[in-house]
Amino acid sequence: MSEVLDWLRSSPLLGVFLTLAGYRLGRELHERTGGHALAQPVLVAIVTVGLALWALDVEYDAYLTGAGIIGFFLGPATVALAVPLHRQAHHLRELALPMLVAIPVGAAVSIVTAVLTVRALGGGDTLQRTMAPKAATTPVSIALSDTIGGLPPLTAVLSIVVGILGAVAAPAVLTLLRFRDHRARGLAMGAVSHGIGTSRALHDDPTEGAFSGLSMGLTALAIAGLLPLLFLVI
Repeated sequence: MSEVLDWLRSSPLLGVFLTLAGYRLGRELHERTGGHALAQPVLVAIVTVGLALWALDVEYDAYLTGAGIIGFFLGPATVALAVPLHRQAHHLRELALPMLVAIPVGAAVSIVTAVLTVRALGGGDTLQRTMAPKAATTPVSIALSDTIGGLPPLTAVLSIVVGILGAVAAPAVLTLLRFRDHRARGLAMGAVSHGIGTSRALHDDPTEGAFSGLSMGLTALAIAGLLPLLFLVI
């Protein structure tokens, strides 16, 4: 038995298996609970993988050797979000101007509030630069954090946490605030919780998911453009 465990700990297959098994478990729980917000598949997968790594005494770097294979496909999967957006292209003209205003404003608010919150709580400059790009999709936020002098690994964690919180809470908050238009809901979800929120939006409604994917990309672009400028004035 110990030989099998030693082989598992050193095999790239462990990372692949744990990731797929954790997400599959999350999907099963999500379906069995009728789509309950707390049964978000990504959240369940993170908890499952974390517990498994702890129980098997596997280092994160060893897990990442295999899990990185799945991570490679995140790029093509993100590009594939253009497919549902293309199907909703007829909605874009009437929302072009509101999007051009709302997304840069939302990106600016996200950056400024993150920096000012850290500053108000006594955090240093490095932590402020780490928090600032949190609303961009994870690969973009990591690159931006590294560029402006933040801590990329911590930024990645913050981006994922923000994405999970948005996917879990945002639909209920939007409903509470009486936002019924699926296009507006999708734009809000993508701007706040990027890829994880987009997967939730796609599950809820095709139009909502399409606009969430669009918002995710445009928000990342807006944050990349605004981040250096805002750090000059705040």
